[in-house]
Amino acid sequence: METSTITRIVVLGAGESGTGAAILAKDKGADVFLSDAGTIAPKYREMLEREGIAFEEGGHTMDRILSADEIVKSPGIPLDAPVVVAAREKNIPIISEIEYAGRYTDAKMVCITGSNGKTTTTMLIHHILTHAGIDAGLAGNVGHSLAYQVARDPHPVYVVELSSFQLDNMYDFKANIAVLLNITPDHLDRYDHLMQNYVNAKFRILQNMTPTDAFIFWNDDPIITEQLRHITTDASKFPFSEHKEEGSAAYIDAENELIFNTPQTSMSMPRADLALNGLHNVYNSMAAGLSACLCDINKDAIREALEDFNGVEHRLEFVEDIDGVRWINDSKATNVNSCWYALEAMTQPTVLILGGKDKGNDYSEILPLVKQKVKAIVAMGLHNEKIVEFFTGQVPTVVDTNNLADAVKACRELAQAGDTVLLSPCCASFDLFKSYEDRGRQFKAAVRNLKK
Repeated sequence: METSTITRIVVLGAGESGTGAAILAKDKGADVFLSDAGTIAPKYREMLEREGIAFEEGGHTMDRILSADEIVKSPGIPLDAPVVVAAREKNIPIISEIEYAGRYTDAKMVCITGSNGKTTTTMLIHHILTHAGIDAGLAGNVGHSLAYQVARDPHPVYVVELSSFQLDNMYDFKANIAVLLNITPDHLDRYDHLMQNYVNAKFRILQNMTPTDAFIFWNDDPIITEQLRHITTDASKFPFSEHKEEGSAAYIDAENELIFNTPQTSMSMPRADLALNGLHNVYNSMAAGLSACLCDINKDAIREALEDFNGVEHRLEFVEDIDGVRWINDSKATNVNSCWYALEAMTQPTVLILGGKDKGNDYSEILPLVKQKVKAIVAMGLHNEKIVEFFTGQVPTVVDTNNLADAVKACRELAQAGDTVLLSPCCASFDLFKSYEDRGRQFKAAVRNLKK
């Protein structure tokens, strides 16, 4: 475990990540100042005031920021933000909250990244470990910040969901188990619209790994397999795949059994017993099961946890059955590939809600599944022209709406008993909503109001 001689820490951003980093820095004796260009949420302002940590909001005092020995940057702040550019010009080290927290703990780190499925897999791994009696913290994009837990609620194991933004400013941090689920185009506006830059960010999860560490990855992902031709890692590799391939550590056999093979544990269980449906969730379950096997968890505990996991809010979340129509909230599908996985899991004629803030989407990826499974598309966003133009003539009905109420009303009219209404937008939520969580919760409320 590394200790720091840094005395002047500036934290940029006062969300979960930044507030946790500031509290850890205070506990380690640093001179801490937190700066947020926006408005700090009351919850975090109260925490900072209670801790006696100096902070500002609504702008940056550059002299104070540029006097830092080191800056801890929240992941939502882009690398080209003026305050970040100014700090880099002064050669002030800029790190992530995860990097900072990692200096002060020797805990085992199970780290998960990928374009889709991160949250589900992270929550599932955490569920398996806690079901088996392991004292495991949940951190990164879910749970409390890793820094806060290291400071005030330490655990011997952490399960950490890592976005590419968090990986960008990690240097010495090391995963003991690294999970890479998949890589598809996403957030390219943060990576100069170059896919390779995004791929490189995801592969930073392998930094500093040793032969005693484990790398779990989807062997059928063409981007991952191509990147592995050009890089090396000392970590032991545990690929998973739909069918048995050379070296597969997890796969589905001819009897539809999930097979797991690791030096610690070998086990099997029927695919039909998994709590989560859809092929994408089979992959998530494989990654989680392999992680648990490598943590030397009892086979029965792994099986039980894979069978009773409740899933993640806003990810293929069942809302209601109204007059024989199933309503599903998949608001977390903020890119095209995530919507593909949702459509792959559909078994009934589907009315699909798309729309929001487009991130340069190419809808051709989901077109074959749309033609096969979707009876109508309802566009819900301020600018639906691209969706309407692309899908008109590809499905029997395309409806253009500009708010949630009209979208739900249109779906109610289009869907018949035996159909599914699926909110899987392919887009970010910021045109009409505060976040994908806000979008999902408003959708669920609107659907439940149909029963009144």
